[in-house]
Amino acid sequence: MDNLQYNIDFDGSTYEFEFDAERLGKQAKEVFELMSDGQWRTLDEIFAVTGYPPASISARLRDFRKEKFGGHIVERRARGLRHNGLFEYKLRILI
Repeated sequence: MDNLQYNIDFDGSTYEFEFDAERLGKQAKEVFELMSDGQWRTLDEIFAVTGYPPASISARLRDFRKEKFGGHIVERRARGLRHNGLFEYKLRILI
C-alpha cells in the first residue's frame, strides 16, 4: 500500500481535479491493494471484488505502469483460447 501514492494528479483531457481526484484515488487504492497479492485476475473478477466498472479498472492498471504511480509491471495474458479475447492481469510491484 505504501508503494502507491493516492494523492497524485491523474491525467487525461476529461480529468477535473475537483470532481475526479478523490474518486480515482479511491479506485486506485482499492485496485492496487487487491492486485498487490500477485494473483492473476480478469477485469470482471476485479469488478466482482471492488464494484468498479471494468473500463475504470483497466485505466487504473495502466496508471500503475506510469512512473508517477510507481512504474510497476502489469502483466497481461490470455485466459483460455486467445481468439476468445479474455485477458487476465497480474501486478508486479517494484520497490
